[in-house]
Amino acid sequence: MKTLLLATAFAALALSPASAAKMACTSANMAKLVAGMGGEDTPAKMAARKSMAAANSDMSKGNMRGACKHYMNAEKAMAMKK
Repeated sequence: MKTLLLATAFAALALSPASAAKMACTSANMAKLVAGMGGEDTPAKMAARKSMAAANSDMSKGNMRGACKHYMNAEKAMAMKK
């Protein structure tokens, strides 16, 4: 039982940095997200576009904390399947 719990903990730690790097609030990651929004409109893409519009608005006002928050919401929306 201890071995199973330890293996699960290591697996969770191994996967955390990859997902954290994907969601880092950088201009490169924002550009990748926007590029992935093309194609067929789905509810997830529409939610992501709305969040990115809010992020762009916050960036133009100099509110990077708010912009990153909206970017994270857009990332989560794009991760949804429907």
